[in-house]
Amino acid sequence: MKGCTAGLALFASSQLKTFASMPWHTNDEGEIFVLVFLRGGCDGLGLVAPVDDKFYAGARTPSLRIASGGGQSGLAIKQSLTDADFRFHNRAGALHELYEDGQLALIHACGLTNGTRSHFEAMELIEKGLVKKENTAKGWLSRYLDQTEVKGTLPAIAAGGSMPLSFLGNNQAASLYGLTDYSLYSDPRALGILKSIYKEDKQLGPTALRTLETIQYLDKKGASKNYRPSSGANYPQGWHVEELSRSLKMLAQLIKMDVGVHVATVDYGGWDTHENQAYRFPNLVKGLSDAIGAFYTDVYSYNKRLTVVVMSEFGRRLRTNRSGGTDHGYGNVMMVLGGNVNGRNMYGKWPGLATEQLNNRVDLQVTTDYRAVLGEVLQQRLGVTDVGKVFPDFEMGDRLGFIS
Repeated sequence: MKGCTAGLALFASSQLKTFASMPWHTNDEGEIFVLVFLRGGCDGLGLVAPVDDKFYAGARTPSLRIASGGGQSGLAIKQSLTDADFRFHNRAGALHELYEDGQLALIHACGLTNGTRSHFEAMELIEKGLVKKENTAKGWLSRYLDQTEVKGTLPAIAAGGSMPLSFLGNNQAASLYGLTDYSLYSDPRALGILKSIYKEDKQLGPTALRTLETIQYLDKKGASKNYRPSSGANYPQGWHVEELSRSLKMLAQLIKMDVGVHVATVDYGGWDTHENQAYRFPNLVKGLSDAIGAFYTDVYSYNKRLTVVVMSEFGRRLRTNRSGGTDHGYGNVMMVLGGNVNGRNMYGKWPGLATEQLNNRVDLQVTTDYRAVLGEVLQQRLGVTDVGKVFPDFEMGDRLGFIS
């Protein structure tokens, strides 16, 4: 009992510190936004590429490029942005299927407009909603949550156990590794004793009592280790995708439990492919594609309320390096998925891959600020009228048109 009490106090003070003042609510009709962050710098030109571009073909060894035929043949897509023959990587079958079904849109040549190639700096800037370093105590999702009336019991979730900087300065977000985190291994009598103990604790008492209530609430809602995905959704297994599958499966369960999920973040690391990219990258692509496909199938009944954005801190260089990989680059592809997405098309402005068209003559140029993509989601789906309050020093231009 002593150990259980100490563990509950630690859990309450670290993950559920705001529940003492939150009412019990669901998010029955509200929007659900999910940000999947590919940490390490995903090679956008290895995921979606213009296979008929001579500069692309000339800069990459056959094993690191998508081709129009043979063993490296990519999955062809239709798009009206440019005449180039763009294709998905051949291991991105589920993403390609979602694209062809009109549920997925691509925005290529996206990113930070300052050209940093530091993982930590790029991730910090993006998660704080900036393009240059500034002293700020807020992440961009925290600034968004400040602008909206949150009604859910669990409105903001960092799936995977670590809290990203995008939630910096917000006390409504909870980091969850798995729903079994919200468990108390004891009988009802022990639960009653814990409640009586914390009633007398003025500092931790309200939060701890709320935590105990939350545990009971989630249990009543049906939180279970034996969760069965809907519609035959099959989350992929394997070392390269285990964490992503677990996070997305947990998030799907929370969404269907109607505990009020409004915004959520999910991380998928391992994309820093300086070496042996031909071996590592296909597995990462397949893991991402299959996991996203399974998640979308699992929560398809929510698709008219759901928007998923997939992005990375930056792309990789056009040219293959001497270690069989690609080094830190600049422009990248962003993907947006959902029932209100104007899919089966690519948006933005394609800058080309000729040497004079590249950033510093080595990288895909950024033609679309990453905030323009997130800002359009904020405006069109999340009801934000002044994007500048979420992204300081940024003004929305014309809509790209990828979402209704």
